[in-house]
Amino acid sequence: MYSFILNGQPTVCDKEINLLEYLREVVRLTSVKNGCAEGACGACMVLLDGKAMRACVLTTAKINGKTLLTVEGLSEQEKSIYSWAFAAAGAVQCGFCIPGMVISTKALLDKTLDPSQDEVKKALLGNICRCTGYVKIEQAVLLVAKALREGYIPPTNVNYKVGDRMPRIDAKDKVLGLAEYVDDMYVEGMLHAAVLRAPSARALIKSIDTSTAQTLPGVEAIITARDIPGRRHQGHIVPDWPAFIAAGEETRYIGDALAAVAATSKKIAQEAIKLIKVDYEELNPLTSPSQALADNAPQLHPKGNLLAKTVLKRGNVDAAITKATHVVTQHYTTPATEHAFLEPESALAVLNVDGTLTVYTSGQNVYDDHHALVSLLGVDENHVRIISKVVGGGFGGKEDLSVQHHAALLAWHTKKPVKNTLARQDSINIHPKRHAMELEFTTACDENGIITAVKAQLIADTGAYASLCGPVLQRACTHAAGPYQIENVDIVGLGVYTNNPPAGAFRGFGVTQSCFAMETNINLLAEKVGISQWEIRWRNAIEPGKVLPNGQIADQGTALKETLLAVKAAFDASPYAGLACAMKNAGIGVGLPDIGRAKIKIEDGKAVILTGAACIGQGLATAMTQILCETTGLDYFQTAMAVPDTYLTPNSGTTTASRQTVFTGEAVRRAALKLREALAATKISELEDREFYGEYSGITDPMGSDKLNPVSHVAYGYASQVVILNDVGKLVKVVAAHDVGKAINPIGVEGQIEGGVVMGLGYALTEDFPLKNGIPQVKFGTLGLFRAGNVPEIESLLVEKNQAELAYGAKGVGEITAIPTAPAVAGAYFRLDRKIRPDLPLIQTPYSRKK
Repeated sequence: MYSFILNGQPTVCDKEINLLEYLREVVRLTSVKNGCAEGACGACMVLLDGKAMRACVLTTAKINGKTLLTVEGLSEQEKSIYSWAFAAAGAVQCGFCIPGMVISTKALLDKTLDPSQDEVKKALLGNICRCTGYVKIEQAVLLVAKALREGYIPPTNVNYKVGDRMPRIDAKDKVLGLAEYVDDMYVEGMLHAAVLRAPSARALIKSIDTSTAQTLPGVEAIITARDIPGRRHQGHIVPDWPAFIAAGEETRYIGDALAAVAATSKKIAQEAIKLIKVDYEELNPLTSPSQALADNAPQLHPKGNLLAKTVLKRGNVDAAITKATHVVTQHYTTPATEHAFLEPESALAVLNVDGTLTVYTSGQNVYDDHHALVSLLGVDENHVRIISKVVGGGFGGKEDLSVQHHAALLAWHTKKPVKNTLARQDSINIHPKRHAMELEFTTACDENGIITAVKAQLIADTGAYASLCGPVLQRACTHAAGPYQIENVDIVGLGVYTNNPPAGAFRGFGVTQSCFAMETNINLLAEKVGISQWEIRWRNAIEPGKVLPNGQIADQGTALKETLLAVKAAFDASPYAGLACAMKNAGIGVGLPDIGRAKIKIEDGKAVILTGAACIGQGLATAMTQILCETTGLDYFQTAMAVPDTYLTPNSGTTTASRQTVFTGEAVRRAALKLREALAATKISELEDREFYGEYSGITDPMGSDKLNPVSHVAYGYASQVVILNDVGKLVKVVAAHDVGKAINPIGVEGQIEGGVVMGLGYALTEDFPLKNGIPQVKFGTLGLFRAGNVPEIESLLVEKNQAELAYGAKGVGEITAIPTAPAVAGAYFRLDRKIRPDLPLIQTPYSRKK
């Protein structure tokens, strides 16, 4: 028997269990999040006798006789202050880490109400945030301290419009742990899922015997490939990914599913998995594209190991290289990267009394999940409903099926609710990563540094399954020559199957890799010409009316040169400053259907925005609210935002390709124009139940178009980033100037920039994803993620030039923020010690983990 004080109440627990499990499963406190369960992320931070500690490394026995506090136990004044400060500072994005941050903040401020910046950073060292870059979290901590010192008056309602620094509308619930993520949900009679995975990256499965596991008390169902009523193979574009590997087939990676269990508890489900007997023959895995492309390599898929090929050619590259004054050829490698979103994947499937299935998910598009589950179950579309709960980060890593299909299948078979939540290590092993690439770049220029040609080959390791390799490869190639005026390009990309974990969408979508190579080559050319990294970019920078390397004519909103001017002083001020530029499309483009959709429905006197577009932390609801208010003149408290729901909200496409602010934003604007027209004749209270629909379709030209100047994408954003080191190679400052078109919400855009920069710094310096025989050799705590103490000063400069009517001139900013950072870091180290570092993460820096 263990007794302790929990949030001011005497509490007794009659057994020793993990404290995180106790708080979430027994007491059902939702502020304490299970992010890793290994003591690394800090999402489960609690206050134990005044000290911030991780609940996942404690037990009820260890807290016997002590006082425990979670966010739920804060005073009402503290809740008001924390929720205001974190919202006002823009510290909340996906929100999954924030209650843990609040606890670490309280531990600090209980000791001092006037902390220094260094003290704040130190206090947050136990907490990881993958979204914000920590800058605004640190500002929030200082705001809380100021409010506690000087008193606090809650702000009154303000009418926010486009361009205002509107606090996020979902911030309060996320700060206080009230926002409901899937794994926070509980349904009476709910079963828990566990999935048996492949015994090795490549193995011939001879038989799967579930008979012993079936007899374990508490096991309700065990299913395998033969229990799938519909289409077993799934995939965004190529249906090559089986929900289960069947007996007689080969596994293709360590995350392949063999069987799934539904049981009355997580413990029983895991025990049952261990009782399933698999007879298999281990085979040698193909762990690199070169192995997979060898003449004698076994075919991992029926059509072979070459999944995709992209070719982009303009002009006469070989002739231009021959005539060039300076030529640089360099080989680069970039690693696979783990998304490390703070919320592990989770889905809850509930079979309704009418025979329909409702699945609660945390993915990046409810309609993608709907399409997949309808085909998997072999049912009519109206038999499956997908509802999105709050999503704890994605960055592209939650576009593919991970848990949804197994939860749905088990619920379908058991006729009971089934929750399927991945343990962190399973998440790391299973979901697609950023593509590892081998890149060979040749870049040529004349005596003045004018770039005349780019020739490149990119080989992408797509791992076991296609996922989104084709589009990722296209984007890597179409952006490979950068945001410059270059007439001659010859770029070839190959996507290759291996037995490594799949690779798919990740913030930057292939451009992080090709940008690193191109921008580093440009720095080497600048050395040969005898001009600065800034000057060579200025001489080649794209301008309105000029032609991009992919043939598209840059529009009047193009502002790359403006971003270069914005960072020039910072670059010139330091001898150890590195510079890189980037471009990134908004929208899927390349001739594919790309439609934003939204409805505005008047309910209870409020204008409710309904769209299937997912918010994965970027602040979609807030931006859409500002567009609605700007267009109609309504106050923001006269509006609301519905959650994505395939029964209620129109399909606005996946949250990917930096598209939602532009596409769904324009759809909301068009719907709001219709509402404005109605409001001109009547009051909103008299429009009850009226709906106003808006739709925007981005029309573009396909890859390989025979047009002289094809339109590949409806919009491009541009950026220049400067990374400054001190004389021993430590990060001092990052200055990031971004052409954002129009900042719908500047505080949100700054948060995207800061988060993307920190993600880019990790990509450059510390993050890696080592594999052995196709098996990840990392835990969450060893991924090399940046923590607050590593983050230098970040200055965000917003360049707003675009006057286009489309979405009030906004451009997508979610991806480009992470793209130029790594080459800017490499450029800084090159100026420091003259060493070329062609591989990521960069070697021989103060941040290198392998000396």
